[in-house]
Amino acid sequence: MTDDKQNIDNEMPPIGHALPQRDEPQYILKLYVAGHTSKSILAIASIRSICEAYVKENYELQVIDIYQQPKLAEAERIIVTPTLVKQLPLPPRKIVGDLSNEDKVLSGLGIIVTSN
Repeated sequence: MTDDKQNIDNEMPPIGHALPQRDEPQYILKLYVAGHTSKSILAIASIRSICEAYVKENYELQVIDIYQQPKLAEAERIIVTPTLVKQLPLPPRKIVGDLSNEDKVLSGLGIIVTSN
């Protein structure tokens, strides 16, 4: 087992954890990755960090390896990985890349950051 595989296995979030009821928008996200590559690991770490910083517990993140679940990727028309799919809040959006550009990801998620 490679170090990357061990790292990604430890990074995988539980599928479908419960979301608290809140007045804030609820974020439902799916991250499609291709195996245990450095780009996949970076994308997982990046979206987790962004979600924890900006939406706290008000999100659900499902990580889908297209090699293990190709039909899910096909149904969502995923042709490039990593791809983040924002299902909620509407409108749905897709963000392609390793998600390391925080401004691009925040814009794609519809999160407006105000300066204090």
